[in-house]
Amino acid sequence: MKPNFSLRLRIFNLNCWGIPYLSKHRGDRVKRLGDFLNMESFDLALLEEVWSEQDFQYLRQKLLPTYPAAHYFRSGVIGSGLCVFSKHPIQEFTQHVYTLNGYPYMIHHGDWFCGKAVGLLVLHLSGLVLNAYVTHLHAEYNRQKDIYLAHRVAQAWELAQFIHHTSKKADVVLLCGDLNLHPKDLGCRLLKEWTGLHDAYLETRDFKGSEEGCTMVPENCYVNQRELQSFPFGIRIDYVLYKAVSGFYISCKTLRTTTGRDPHSGTPLSDHEALMATLCVRHSPPQHTPSPTHGPAERSQLISVLKEAWAELDLGMAQARWWGTFAGYVIGLGLLLLALLCALAAGEGVREVAIMLWTPSVGLLLGAGAVYLFHVQEAKGLSRARAELQHMLGRAREAHDLDPESQAALFLGQQEGGQI
Repeated sequence: MKPNFSLRLRIFNLNCWGIPYLSKHRGDRVKRLGDFLNMESFDLALLEEVWSEQDFQYLRQKLLPTYPAAHYFRSGVIGSGLCVFSKHPIQEFTQHVYTLNGYPYMIHHGDWFCGKAVGLLVLHLSGLVLNAYVTHLHAEYNRQKDIYLAHRVAQAWELAQFIHHTSKKADVVLLCGDLNLHPKDLGCRLLKEWTGLHDAYLETRDFKGSEEGCTMVPENCYVNQRELQSFPFGIRIDYVLYKAVSGFYISCKTLRTTTGRDPHSGTPLSDHEALMATLCVRHSPPQHTPSPTHGPAERSQLISVLKEAWAELDLGMAQARWWGTFAGYVIGLGLLLLALLCALAAGEGVREVAIMLWTPSVGLLLGAGAVYLFHVQEAKGLSRARAELQHMLGRAREAHDLDPESQAALFLGQQEGGQI
């Protein structure tokens, strides 16, 4: 690779809001999205909420001349909704489905059935190895009473760990997607602190788009205005994050967002705004070579966010155990009720009543059993993530107390070993 090597990457990201039978004007929006992507000819287009595989196949055929490589990430009952279109050959791809993803009995939210995941594709561009990740985390629904906060923090930690352990051979790391996290939310801070990813909106010097970079704005006719009552400019929950390693330097030259309408027809492409970033990668001058250690200030921030995440997962684990215990008591009462009904059915007089109550009692018992098993599994998933955080918190504290040379050795050991 030449010393004066440089590479420009044009990236597109959009949550497409493509729920079959529910999303308004889905077919028309998918068609216009295909037209737009063909016209702009990005290097990579990363999409979320393409819930219909038919929509993916339509886009696949429409975009084939411009984006010869594509992949749809399948998971869950409905699907992950994630897909990618690339102008360049895809060398490898894989995915990781998040351990925790909401509750199956919250059918009206539906996240549990989707199998939320992170998809990875590896590209080789002029000798440079690019790891591109696309993801969609659990939705928030109610910011004041967020029953999914622990799950979203656990997902952010899993995402950070997945990137950490799969990007060791990469020169450039790119993450795009709908994180369902505001910039200062715990999950977002945890992800950035652990991975070292940079936020394109905060790094670029050339931004044009919606106020404060928001990706859900009140000007969009598809947005539920009640969800934005506390946010007059909208919310920023979709991101382009990146970093370079192994002697490369990456910067965001430009970042654009749509502003509640299609750039050409005027009608929005989705209820989310699209992100369009131009990234420049080049060899890193000595002054830009990343230091192998975190400074004291950075390490203090890492320790703080790890502690905060650990505490949140601890609360979630306690809640999961409470529900598991409650379901266990219901199972016990259900068994006693079934035994009583069996005794009554064997006698005279109330046999018909006992038989009538048998079916709902069995249904109650089975339902409580399912709830018990789910929350036991939830508690174990949260406990696993909490144990990982506790271990890394201990390592970070050790490094914080060591001298600079020992800090460098410890940090390099973490980067090469990748403890869990």
